[in-house]
Amino acid sequence: MKLIARAEQWPLAEVFTISRGSRTETELVTVELSDGELVGHGECMANPRYNETQEGVLATLNDLDLASGLDQDCLQELLPAGAARNALDCALWDLEAKRSGMRVWEMAGLQPPGSVITAFTLSLDTPERMGALAKQHADRPLLKLKVTGEGDFERVAAVREGAPNARLIVDANEGWNADIVEPLSDQLRTLGVEMIEQPLPAEKDAVLADLVHPVPLCADESCHNSADLAQLKGRYEIVNIKLDKTGGLTEALKVKREAYNLGFRVMVGCMVATSLAMAPAHLVAQGAAYVDIDGPLLLARDRRFGLSYEGSRVEPPDTTLWG
Repeated sequence: MKLIARAEQWPLAEVFTISRGSRTETELVTVELSDGELVGHGECMANPRYNETQEGVLATLNDLDLASGLDQDCLQELLPAGAARNALDCALWDLEAKRSGMRVWEMAGLQPPGSVITAFTLSLDTPERMGALAKQHADRPLLKLKVTGEGDFERVAAVREGAPNARLIVDANEGWNADIVEPLSDQLRTLGVEMIEQPLPAEKDAVLADLVHPVPLCADESCHNSADLAQLKGRYEIVNIKLDKTGGLTEALKVKREAYNLGFRVMVGCMVATSLAMAPAHLVAQGAAYVDIDGPLLLARDRRFGLSYEGSRVEPPDTTLWG
C-alpha cells in the first residue's frame, strides 16, 4: 500500500471561540491510501488539547511502513487513539469499500443510514452577540452554545430570547469549576437547556459523581475510547464520540456499542473540519441522542462533493466523497 498524507489549511466563515481560545482557520491532515488501483480517503484535525500538532500527525503517518499491508485490526495496535489513526482508519474503510463494491455501512453490519439533524454551534461571545447570532439561526432545531463559566447564564438567556423555539445544549470545554456546577446547572434548566458538555477539566471530573446536576452531563474531553467508559459511570449520563478522539470509525463504533451497554446516551461530535471528516461520523450518528457534525457549516467553504446540508438536516455521504 502507498500512503500520502497532506497538510491543509481551511479558513473559517467567522472567528471561532471556545473557553480555550479563538481561531480563524482550521489545520487538517488528509490521507490517501492506495493499493495501486484504488484510493481511499480520510481526514483528521490534530487537537492541541491532547498535545497533537499538524506536523506531528504528518510525521506519524509518513513514518509508517505499510509494505506488508494493513487492516483495521492491526491498525488498532499500530497507532494509538487519536487524529493520525482516525485519518488512516477512515481511509482504509473507504479503500476497502471500493475494493468490495459495498458501502461502508454494509461492511460494518449497519442499517442503511438516513439523514440526521445536527446541532449548529454558536461561538463563545458576549450575551448580546450570541443573542443576535441566535436570532439569525432561530429556525434551526438545535443550537449548541460555547460557554466558559462567568456570565454563562446571561449568554444562554440571550440565546433563548433570540431563538425561543430552539432546543439548547451547552459546551463548557472544561471551563467551569466544581463550585458552579450545581447552581448554574439549576439556572440553565429554567432556560430549557437539555445537556451540559464537559463542565470540568477531565482530570478533575471525579467530583461530578457527588454533585447534583438537574441537567444531564456529557463527557467529551474525558471520553476518548472504550477503555474510558467504565470510570465515567456516575459522573456523566451522556458520552460524546468524536472520531479524532477514538482514532477512527472502527473504535467509534465500539465505543457506541459499549456506551449503550453501560447505560449511557450517545452524542456524536466533530472537530472543525470538512465533509470528508463528517462522512464517517454520520454513520456513527445514526440513532444518537445528539448529533453535532456541523464542521462544514463553520467553514468559509467545504470540500468538493461535500455532504448535503439542508438547514440543519444532513444527508448521508455519496460515494464520490467517502464510503
